[in-house]
Amino acid sequence: RFHQWLEQMPENIVRTKGIVWLAQYNDVACLLSQAGSSCNIHPVTYWVATMSESQQQAILEARQDVVEDWDIEYGDRQTQFVIIGTDLDQEKISRELDACLIHSSEIDEDWRLLDSPYQWTYDRRM
Repeated sequence: RFHQWLEQMPENIVRTKGIVWLAQYNDVACLLSQAGSSCNIHPVTYWVATMSESQQQAILEARQDVVEDWDIEYGDRQTQFVIIGTDLDQEKISRELDACLIHSSEIDEDWRLLDSPYQWTYDRRM
């Protein structure tokens, strides 16, 4: 759904950049970078929540920002990006982006089975 939104985003959005949590790539944080008609999404790092307990502990001790944003169920997984444009309809964009989110009825599904529009792969952690 998010990919469809990116393909049809309003033309007055000129720049978008940040980190996204894509359901079918639950283990990795992906970088979103859009400028004009060019848009790229690719994995940049594993979420801390997918790391070993010792790795998590070390990061959480060193990074207060990760601790502050930590979710009891999802850890550090989140989507956070900025949108820059002219005459943006913030309410409409928010509604459209909210519609891209996983629905409560989909929470228990195996998200890895979702079709991916992206051509890249990565080594999943087991």
